Amino acid sequence: MTSIAIIGAGGRMGQAIARYAVQHSKASIGAAIEQSDHATLGRDMGTLSGLDPLGVLISDRLADIAATDAVIDFTFHSAVPDHVRAAQEAGRAFVLGTTGLTEEEATVVREAARTIPVVWAPNMSLGMNLLFAMVKQAAAALSDEYDIEIVEAHHKHKQDAPSGTALGLAKSAAAGRQVALDDVADYGRHGMTGERVPGRIGMHAVRGGDIVGDHTVMFAADGERLELTHRASSRDIFAVGAVKAALWVPSQTPGLYSMQDVLGL
Repeated sequence: MTSIAIIGAGGRMGQAIARYAVQHSKASIGAAIEQSDHATLGRDMGTLSGLDPLGVLISDRLADIAATDAVIDFTFHSAVPDHVRAAQEAGRAFVLGTTGLTEEEATVVREAARTIPVVWAPNMSLGMNLLFAMVKQAAAALSDEYDIEIVEAHHKHKQDAPSGTALGLAKSAAAGRQVALDDVADYGRHGMTGERVPGRIGMHAVRGGDIVGDHTVMFAADGERLELTHRASSRDIFAVGAVKAALWVPSQTPGLYSMQDVLGL
């Protein structure tokens, strides 16, 4: 039985992770953690998530992760360094689903991976990780005559753009064409931009309502268009992947892993 600590326990993803973990025969919730001023502090993680009481109260003590086997973090990017350092100090495996990290914050994660195993993925669903592989394959097979455009849509509360998943898809496409994404990326367009430059990869963000997450990668050429699309209708698919990663990662050696490693892709 793998004991899991959920950081960001009071949020929608934290509750989804708890609901799935409780159903899993090999997982349990050992700690539930939130920021010090969060309204859910002191609540039972089970009742908050619509389950029977679990006897695990939400606290603001990062030290609680020491009593667990793996940590799952879906929080705000600026909080991630403190969380991963706490996991590093406790010697606990870390699963990170937060996107929008700055380069400085990402460096802290990479440094932690030198001493603990870390799974860091822009998207933890099985379908999306298959799509990453498909996009890389398509980009490698199709010439620059096929323009690559990525459109993503998320709920109105999402704060980073483009999404981490869209960036992951763009990196897959760039890898397929054996180029660096930073050299070919276009982030939206406005005004008199001129004709499209061959070989560029465009990314566009839509925000509205309660969209969980839609991503489409378009390969457009004269006469035909190939579109690869993934639509998420429930956060549960991310919870399933996060718990799978938390069960897998404690037995790994220190290093930085992806969901494709977890899924054997």
